[in-house]
Amino acid sequence: MNRLPYDGVVLVAPVSVPYVRYTNETAHWWIARALREALKIIDMMPQELDGLSVSCFTLAPDTPVGLTQHLGISPRWLDTVPMGGASGVAAMRRAARAVQCGDVDVVACVAGDTNRIDSFRNLLSAFSRFSMDATFPYGFGGPNASFALLQDAYTHTYGATREDFGKIAVSQRANALHNPQAIMKKPLSLEQYMDGRMISDPISLFDCVMPCAGSEAFIMMREDMAVAKGLPFARISATIERTNAFPDDPIQLRGGWAVDIDELWNMAGYGPKDIDVLQTYDDYPVICMMQFEDLGFCSKGEGPEFVRKHDLTIGGDFPHNTSGGQLSVGQAGAAGGYLGLVEAIRQVTGTAGPTQVIGAKRAAVSGFGVINYDRGLCSAAAVIEGGNR
Repeated sequence: MNRLPYDGVVLVAPVSVPYVRYTNETAHWWIARALREALKIIDMMPQELDGLSVSCFTLAPDTPVGLTQHLGISPRWLDTVPMGGASGVAAMRRAARAVQCGDVDVVACVAGDTNRIDSFRNLLSAFSRFSMDATFPYGFGGPNASFALLQDAYTHTYGATREDFGKIAVSQRANALHNPQAIMKKPLSLEQYMDGRMISDPISLFDCVMPCAGSEAFIMMREDMAVAKGLPFARISATIERTNAFPDDPIQLRGGWAVDIDELWNMAGYGPKDIDVLQTYDDYPVICMMQFEDLGFCSKGEGPEFVRKHDLTIGGDFPHNTSGGQLSVGQAGAAGGYLGLVEAIRQVTGTAGPTQVIGAKRAAVSGFGVINYDRGLCSAAAVIEGGNR
């Protein structure tokens, strides 16, 4: 069955609240800041907002329901998307259909988290029953150890080297130096990457994202409303989403994108070669490499060679994670699942400023999240285009 296109709905008002390493502010505060900035762009009062989608790990004991009271809003449509790094695209898909069907006029999609000194440790302690049962008894837990298993398996299966992963991290740092909001502000050389201390072999220091606090947001609205307001906007060409793909694989060497990739490009009406900029979820470089393959930019197992042959920087022949990605901007909890999409909206609307790829009109963005002990369960991807450049 052919899926309905996303006609008549657009993405506007990409917002990134500058990240900080630690904070005493609550998640509520960070989400409210992003929401305020987004509403300011579209010239709307909070009381006028009728749709809200929230992704957050540290909102407890509140939920997005309680958050509406904190914010003083009364939406007629409310969603929460607990899909970690896949949250941005997933929230966009749901919001787009709600606006398209007339259930709501405007949806503010917001993700953010706080980060106190002990926030990340507390989050990991109760993140996944699989992790608690399968890894904690052996003395390790958390994403570093899990991704070490994935990277080790990928390396031995496909012949990737540490230099290959290093090129991804180094390229993103070069991009981040153009982004004034990036946490990491010092250049990173391949030699420095290779000399980084081992965290969980083969994961080393510069393979790991830095937990921080921050928030991201964008607005979904009807296209006629965006035109009337004179807002730069992006249209959705195609989306896919998959949870718990390939459950029989002994360890994850492919993600859910591989299940639905033909549908993504068929719906878009064009292919990977037509994409001007790619934003992948990047908590570790090995996942970026898997996305290059599973999104169709190269065949499975060809990721290492693909990286060697391409320039991944803003001015290169394959611009990738142009903001610097989480590896250099930071990982603000669930906002990490929005970072690439928010940057993609900026790119195709020509509003990315110092990270702008010249002539970027089409962007692909992918998300990946909810790692238990041997795989990430959630994956999503989208293709968007600038609508009024």
